[in-house]
Amino acid sequence: MSDHVLITGGAGFIGSSLAKRFVAAGMSVTVLDALIPQVHGEDPASTSPLLRSLDGVAEVIAGTVNSTADLRRGLDRANIVVHLAAETGTGQSMYEIDRYTGTNVGGTAKLLDLLANEPHEVRRLVIASSRSIYGEGSYRTADGRVVHPPHRADADMAAGDFSVHMRGEGDLQVIPTDEDAKLHPSSVYGITKQMQEALIMTVAPTIGVEPVSLRYQNVYGPGQSLKNPYTGILSIFSTLIRQGKEINIFEDGLESRDFVYIDDVVEATFLAATEPGASGGVFNVGSGVATTVQDVVAALFDAFGTEVPTRVSGNYRLGDIRHNIADTTRLREVLRFEPSVDFAEGLRRFVEWVLTEPVEGDSYQKSLDEMSSRNLLK
Repeated sequence: MSDHVLITGGAGFIGSSLAKRFVAAGMSVTVLDALIPQVHGEDPASTSPLLRSLDGVAEVIAGTVNSTADLRRGLDRANIVVHLAAETGTGQSMYEIDRYTGTNVGGTAKLLDLLANEPHEVRRLVIASSRSIYGEGSYRTADGRVVHPPHRADADMAAGDFSVHMRGEGDLQVIPTDEDAKLHPSSVYGITKQMQEALIMTVAPTIGVEPVSLRYQNVYGPGQSLKNPYTGILSIFSTLIRQGKEINIFEDGLESRDFVYIDDVVEATFLAATEPGASGGVFNVGSGVATTVQDVVAALFDAFGTEVPTRVSGNYRLGDIRHNIADTTRLREVLRFEPSVDFAEGLRRFVEWVLTEPVEGDSYQKSLDEMSSRNLLK
């Protein structure tokens, strides 16, 4: 018999594409998703293209990982579980602490509790972890040592110094962060992702389930939410460009991220769920290439064929990191997988898709106002 896969959070950006990949490989899929309005709109059946894309692909359970009954129903017949369900967004996590912790940590604990105490057929559990658990990540000192600096100080950033510093060290050079780097997240979201990963990697082997953790970098591509103002600068900036509004570039615009295309993420996740060699592994899933925010804006202007005013404001968010670049050596060596879509091609595909979508309302400014009112945006 073919494998049956449960994808929690499977009606989202990554999960809906992943479901199709499993089905193409001859597997059957159940999706458990809370269908939250922030991502799917107020009436998901009519307002969520991601949900509609699962018609005829997967059984969809509208439910939550905080419900034992919903989880129990989702686990029926499952041999493989991909746990994507999570509240996402670094900024929002800093003031919706109970919701983020309850879903991300509590939901993961409830899933493991069921697997530990009730009969099941699950043999592998893949957790979608995050680059956010590294905090500022890895840097090299002038004399060649690899260090993991603390979070940036509010006082430094208020003075316009956005660089990463470490007491007793001179200038630091950012380098790709590998899976053995120090874990010290700088946001509530990052803390919850670290706890999700730790719970699964610790508990699963004791109950006969193979764990795999994937530390996703900045995933982007067609299907990404254009409604959610708390995640994805590509979506946020694209909407501002289409509205003809100014783009406020935080810090000095030289902060960078590792953008990885959705198709590459889906394939890496499929391999993590199915390859024998992945068992027990922790893998960065990224491109291994850093792209600055200023370069993102320039690339979007080029792709859309138009520009809007930009302002490098010096604003900053508490909890944000300066840079992140994934070391993808382990992904290549163990899973024999290397991302194939570079940022230029991926962005072209993304913008091509965005132009087919309706222009969303201005919920981004509301999200900034919420953060500013809590002294998290300065």
